[in-house]
Amino acid sequence: MIKYSLKRLFQSLITLLIIITVVFLLMRLMPEEGYFGSGYEKLDETQKEAILTSMGLRDPLHIQLGNFYKALLSGDLGTSIIYRPKVPVTEILKTKIPYSLYFGLAAMGISLFAGIFLGIVMARSKSKLWDKLGTGYIVFINAVPAAVYYLFLQLYVTDIFKLPILFSPDKPVSWILPAISMSLGSTASYAMWMRRYMVDEINKDYVRLARAKGLRDKGIMVKHVFRNAFVPMAQYLPTSLLYTISGSIYIESLYSIPGMGGLLVDAIQRQDNSLVQALVLIYSSIGIIGLLLGDILMAVFDPRINLQKKEGAR
Repeated sequence: MIKYSLKRLFQSLITLLIIITVVFLLMRLMPEEGYFGSGYEKLDETQKEAILTSMGLRDPLHIQLGNFYKALLSGDLGTSIIYRPKVPVTEILKTKIPYSLYFGLAAMGISLFAGIFLGIVMARSKSKLWDKLGTGYIVFINAVPAAVYYLFLQLYVTDIFKLPILFSPDKPVSWILPAISMSLGSTASYAMWMRRYMVDEINKDYVRLARAKGLRDKGIMVKHVFRNAFVPMAQYLPTSLLYTISGSIYIESLYSIPGMGGLLVDAIQRQDNSLVQALVLIYSSIGIIGLLLGDILMAVFDPRINLQKKEGAR
């Protein structure tokens, strides 16, 4: 496990280094207007050159890249130019990440509990009422655009249960509906895959053998079927957990939550090159780290998984 983890960590660092370099080079191909802000039209060529020179953008490319790596290692992600002029990117993220993280963790907790529970119930009552009801829910969530049922919940559920229609940090009750809305899609996904994997496990020989030996059905489900069915899903848990900081574009805009949702899109639209560069770096890091932790978590849940290449294996 340690050898494999170190090997994957090295590969992940190399991948991340390549991504950082590519993103940096792509940013240098972006229009220079993204480094000036709203006063671009009022500047003459001499002033523009002076600003670009002061930012180090007229240095040779390898010098710029080296300076970027040095700043990155010291925790400096740059300064916003247009989105919030002269404000460090880290300060912007500090105000937005907590909201997205809290809502993301709440939604993930709800969807994990509800989705896995629903998937187990569906698997145990295959082709019966609960299985059909669960399948109907999954089909509905996947067939209907999320914006439709999000808006339905905001307009009608808030009125029925007297919940605030917009988010307010000072009102804990205003956290309920956004978190539930955010969890609906993941709940359907967890339920669908848990049902599928459990049905596959239930039909295997070891379950028939356990029943033939007189083991209780509940014990078989908990100790064997559920554990084996959960292994494939465990791979994606770290990535899902890490991506909670990215927020939800639609939910956060619908309930006026000042989180990370839509920040990257907003930065691109405003051509804030420094902020775009920092956000792409963060999301890339999350994806790479999530995949690494997912592989390790699978091996933890299922010791039968061999992380090392066997001799003679292709």
